[in-house]
Amino acid sequence: MQKVFYLTTTLPYINAPLHMGHALEFIKADTIARYKKLQGFDVYFNTGTDEHGMKIFERAKEEGLSVQEFVDRGFEIFKEQLKMFGVDESIIHYIRTTDKNHENAVKEFWKRVYGNGFIYKKTYQAKYCVGCESEKTDSELEKGECSLHLGKELKIINEENYFFKYSEFGDRLLEFYDDNSDFVIPEFRLNEIKNFVKAGLRDFSISRLKDKMPWGIEVPGDDTQVIYVWFDALVNYISTLGWGATPSAFGISPLTDKEASLFKKYWVNGNPTQYCGKDNTRFQASMWQAMLMAAGIPNSHQIIVNGFITGEGGIRMSKTLGNGIDPREIVKEYGTDALRYFLLREVSSFEDSPFTMERFKYAYNSGLANGLGNLVSRIMTMSVNYGVKLTEEELSIKYYENSVADLESYDINKFINYIWDSLSSLDEYIAKNEPFKKIKINKEEAEKDVHYLLFNLYKAVLAIEPFLPETSLKIKELIKQNKKPEAPLFIRKE
Repeated sequence: MQKVFYLTTTLPYINAPLHMGHALEFIKADTIARYKKLQGFDVYFNTGTDEHGMKIFERAKEEGLSVQEFVDRGFEIFKEQLKMFGVDESIIHYIRTTDKNHENAVKEFWKRVYGNGFIYKKTYQAKYCVGCESEKTDSELEKGECSLHLGKELKIINEENYFFKYSEFGDRLLEFYDDNSDFVIPEFRLNEIKNFVKAGLRDFSISRLKDKMPWGIEVPGDDTQVIYVWFDALVNYISTLGWGATPSAFGISPLTDKEASLFKKYWVNGNPTQYCGKDNTRFQASMWQAMLMAAGIPNSHQIIVNGFITGEGGIRMSKTLGNGIDPREIVKEYGTDALRYFLLREVSSFEDSPFTMERFKYAYNSGLANGLGNLVSRIMTMSVNYGVKLTEEELSIKYYENSVADLESYDINKFINYIWDSLSSLDEYIAKNEPFKKIKINKEEAEKDVHYLLFNLYKAVLAIEPFLPETSLKIKELIKQNKKPEAPLFIRKE
């Protein structure tokens, strides 16, 4: 039986183009998905768009569009950007929170949580950040503003809404974390979420008055309220598998055969793994897990947490500060694999990392133009000139027959550094053995040297396939056809 692996990203809001933090999340997730695919896994890679909520509603009004027109346009833009990031479209499954099946699943999820006694109604007042689509406590504010959206006025909510009994899940969550010591990667993020839960969980609002915020999914049995955007969006991880697509009467209903089949295959048996940024950890590792417990659904397998992409001086990139770098512009000038290379090698697997054009250009020139590109040109020139080829048996090797410890622990940065070290060793081999000189005095030994270089280059190229898929394919074809590059793989930039 084929092994299965389920991987998902968070769903970006559809109100703006994807930024560098999104690029990091999608490219890392795609790398892991490609790695699992090369290992022979049946990979289900879920992503999509979050299309409900106040910020979507307000942005559509600003642009003079109906909300549906706005989100339809945004979804197409989103898919085009994913192509730009080099995401493997053969294993992608798109989910939109405005899909009818998703809306049915959210209602079914609500019914189950309500039927299990974890939803109630009350009047409350809270400070709310539209940018985060979440409530804020005074300790989370800077001079009365959200620290992540400085300059945006907080909304004051004073109404009667439905609440989720989050406070009842503290002990269960802590027990779950203790039983699953690698549930959140890296470990220090797991410790952070443990401390957050130990400090005490507060029930949170999971609905809004429809007359104030009409763009959302109606609460089952109450047409005056719509479901809070986060409670809605988190359900995508199972709705994409067909879970809850068939509406039921109010209460708890069994899964249909179709729902049970996909859900069991990928959620129950597929080690569901979720990528997110560190600002999303609480939602993914605590809130969503409590919701699953409340609905009687198995928890996620792992949550992988990225750090932030920062600008000059370690300050987080933001539109407000004007220190952002548009990934679309990077791809336009340097290509998809250049962006992937920088985010996978020069950005920490788990910590915050800076992205400046100075750092990017240096990494591009040293690692790609002068590094990989130049090495391929030198080796292929010698192999063609000296008539050295790989055998069919050598060309049939598979790099990822066995698992790779660094990739299993999601330390992509560490593994890609290892690959580049092996490429550097080939440069050192050329400098030490000088086959281009040896060919004049000892043809057989020179050919052995070039064969060694060619075979080890081929192994390195197989290893970089999940990271730089376009580049890997180009080099593999050069080696198989025994051809020199007609143009530099990466043109040096000044």
